[in-house]
Amino acid sequence: MEIWINPACSKCRSALTLLDAEGADYTVRRYLEDVPSEAEIKDVLDRLGLEPWDITRIQEAAAKELGLKEWARDESTRDRWIKALSEHPKLIQRPIITAEDGTAVVGRTDEAVRDALSR
Repeated sequence: MEIWINPACSKCRSALTLLDAEGADYTVRRYLEDVPSEAEIKDVLDRLGLEPWDITRIQEAAAKELGLKEWARDESTRDRWIKALSEHPKLIQRPIITAEDGTAVVGRTDEAVRDALSR
């Protein structure tokens, strides 16, 4: 199990606290420092069953600078979104937990973190 975190994020810290309380075996990835490649983002999206715009933090300054709210959300622009997430990792929703069964969850709630643990 791997968890992508930003240490400054309270949701990430809560997820880590819960994982520790449950005795989970996991690896921490500080994704702002160890930036995921486009291929890794595609893999996580497949595991999540989501599209890149579903995990994009639209309110971030970089999103506003790029004008992401106006970008189309369809197959023809998917790679453009993924490239933006790789070039501006702060745009990636957090924390993301990759589960043992090959799936992943966005662990913003205790329920989502527990869901990842049960897989």
